Amino acid sequence: MNPPQAPKGPNALDKLSALLAKLPGIGKKTAGRLTYHILDTDPSYAHTLADQLLALHSSIKRCSRCGSFTESDPCPICLDPGRDGAVLCVVERAQDVRVIDESREFRGRFHVLGGLIAPLEGVSPEDLTIGQLLSRVRREGIREVILAMNPTVEGDTTALYLQRLLKDTGVQITRLASGLPVGGDLEYADRLTLSRSFRDRIKLP
Repeated sequence: MNPPQAPKGPNALDKLSALLAKLPGIGKKTAGRLTYHILDTDPSYAHTLADQLLALHSSIKRCSRCGSFTESDPCPICLDPGRDGAVLCVVERAQDVRVIDESREFRGRFHVLGGLIAPLEGVSPEDLTIGQLLSRVRREGIREVILAMNPTVEGDTTALYLQRLLKDTGVQITRLASGLPVGGDLEYADRLTLSRSFRDRIKLP
């Protein structure tokens, strides 16, 4: 009788760890710990987690107005009558909307670009929602556009491009103050830093 053969290829643990390791900020070791944690918990937790992951794309969509993630379209921020519709904060990613909104310093509306201009990575202005931004500025009577890009090379490039593009529209163009560290990320900025950046935002020529 032949001895049992060891299974070839990665097992279920390895496959899940490899998938988790693809998430931003999750390395191989952390992915392994998360996998074993899920395995050690009650199976109902794994089922609930799987159900939520499956439902994510069907229940969450992009707001047709601002581009943020939402369950209802337009999103609650776009529909909020208590916000100043004449002030538009332009951000790179949908998660930046949540970070800024939770600072409670900004009470205007948002526009998500969907990325930053990065020629070396093949990202051009046409790949972003810049056309929709211009339409909103003209259509919605925008008074001020706040450029809230991260202070990186790509963020500076995108901000400069938008500044030139919006220059003849007559709107006031500002950018977050230097309370944000150079090369930093809005997602990791604390509430006080964000508040100061908004209060001391710089008017661009």
